[in-house]
Amino acid sequence: MPIGCVDGLHFFVSEINPQSQVIDFPGGTVKFIPEMRFISESSPQRIPCYRVLDDDGQPLANNFVQVSEEVAVRMYSNMVTLQIMDTIFYEAQRQGRISFYATTIGEEAINIASAAALTRDDVIFPQYREPGPLLWRGFTLQEIAHQCFSNKYDNGKGRQMPIHYGSNKHNYFTVASTVATQVPHAVGAAYSLKMDKKDACSITYFGDGGSSEGDFHAALNFAAVMEAPVIFLCRNNGWAISTPTSDQFRSDGVVVKGQAYGVRSIRVDGNDALAIYNAVQAAREMAISEERPVLIEALTYRVGHHSTSDDSTKYRPANEIEWWRLARDPVARFRKWIERNGWWNDMAESELRNSLRQQLLHSIQVAENIEKPPIEDIFNDVYDVPPSNLREQEQWVKDTIKKHPLDYPENISA
Repeated sequence: MPIGCVDGLHFFVSEINPQSQVIDFPGGTVKFIPEMRFISESSPQRIPCYRVLDDDGQPLANNFVQVSEEVAVRMYSNMVTLQIMDTIFYEAQRQGRISFYATTIGEEAINIASAAALTRDDVIFPQYREPGPLLWRGFTLQEIAHQCFSNKYDNGKGRQMPIHYGSNKHNYFTVASTVATQVPHAVGAAYSLKMDKKDACSITYFGDGGSSEGDFHAALNFAAVMEAPVIFLCRNNGWAISTPTSDQFRSDGVVVKGQAYGVRSIRVDGNDALAIYNAVQAAREMAISEERPVLIEALTYRVGHHSTSDDSTKYRPANEIEWWRLARDPVARFRKWIERNGWWNDMAESELRNSLRQQLLHSIQVAENIEKPPIEDIFNDVYDVPPSNLREQEQWVKDTIKKHPLDYPENISA
């Protein structure tokens, strides 16, 4: 029973210690103590990391969601597709055939396994290292090539840098390079799904560098308060371009930030496809059935350069990169597991890699010979009725092309 009331706040006498009191502050009841205690800046032990397969592809236990042969082989095939796609498109950029590229080397398990655990109704808000969910949902290699070459068949009409994919048909929002801007967008979409009583959630991917942005913190708080069904999937790969995590934050990674905002959280081995699959599937169920956000920190390593504009050997040792590429490869680990189950062999591996290489080379040859979008596409799709200043800019561009015809490709018409 309250013993007093001041400005609507009720005071209670503790039954445990008569000298202490508790007060019902806005937001919850708080107990008073006579000792001064600061909350420690860190826990004595680091948050553990969930794992299903060891580095040799052996299951550590049997208490994980069993994956069928069909799903497992498809997951593996898509992970291999990412590897070969990255190799060929990276080479294409180095040959000057496309202007930019960023690889997913070392993060294939996060890409594909997370996508496999979702449904097509779940909305994806990627950063710029998640082409895997698009591939899983049926986005073709030819569509990938069209986007990277910015031709007239590109969904973005040539107005984005390479690897900035987007597909309304696949519930995949267009990539934006600005770090972490997609995180609050995902929360808004999740809240909309909740209001419409949809059996779906949203998921947003971001790197450890994204957790240093204000958008991340605002998004987690908003999601927790509004109880939005959203999955925050952080790819903690150790590096935000050239900035190591040790220079970004002093906390125990990203997972502990969830609890501060009231978000259920888990740390997962990002190089373990089965662990990612299990964690995302469980997070999706919680997000929808319990109407809550969930934060997943996937520990991994960015084996590739940050992009083709980066040389990561300038800020980290080459032997470290090589060790992660060979000893901790998530694709090789998952292959060992499906081979032990009798679902894969060397012949299937050879056929898959040869077929994918031919498909990708053909896709590139087709895409680079297709004309660019018309100039008008730069100015449409924003306003229902374009304002006068935008029309003036369009006319200025067309006049410039006419004035300097030798400076523009023949297939760009004014």
